[in-house]
Amino acid sequence: MADRNDLSIYDTHADRWWSDEVRWIRTLKNMVPGRLSFFDDFIDWQDKQVLDVGCAGGFLAEALDARGATVTGIDPAEDALRAARDHAEQNGRDIRYDTGVGEDLPYTDAMFHAVACVDVLEHVTDVQATLHEIARVLKPGGLFFYDTINRNPVARLAAITMAEDVLKILPKGTHDPDMFIKPAELHAMMRTAGLVPLKETGLGPRGVTRRLDPSFGRVPTKAVIYMGVARKD
Repeated sequence: MADRNDLSIYDTHADRWWSDEVRWIRTLKNMVPGRLSFFDDFIDWQDKQVLDVGCAGGFLAEALDARGATVTGIDPAEDALRAARDHAEQNGRDIRYDTGVGEDLPYTDAMFHAVACVDVLEHVTDVQATLHEIARVLKPGGLFFYDTINRNPVARLAAITMAEDVLKILPKGTHDPDMFIKPAELHAMMRTAGLVPLKETGLGPRGVTRRLDPSFGRVPTKAVIYMGVARKD
């Protein structure tokens, strides 16, 4: 059986991150418009200082840069960060990329207007510590944008059995179902960190692309993936 929560995949595939050759990486890219169709309702990104926690190869970071934000990305995957830096440079995007983890962010207090943390919380070693760090680096009134995977039998079936084993749109071992997070648990941890949950919705497949990859957007159920926004007190 494959090891679970295998984060090495972000480095081992880094040289093809922007090539559109790898289906699971294309799937991650396809999720960005669906996320932003929700996040955009809460903020005008123009001239905002924004941190992308767990940025990997830079899909969300570049989309935020295109919206006029001043973007910093951080991730422990150094090869993925190299791919992100190279692609940003090739496309004239001024994005700062740092090596690090959510539990120990190397930034001063109240530095960012917004923090995004997508497809990350279900992978970190300490969710509560990560949320405390996110709250620390947010300005008062700043916004926290996130998505993660619910913990229940339906989510396990969808995210592991179907996505990894049957459809093979994710590498085996990408997720550990024991690390999935129920919304009520996340809300409690956010409040402990000083983050007030504002709104949440489901995120899921809404169709297929011409390459028969899933495209994503808001869905009425939070049973599998859910995304939301919170505000720092």
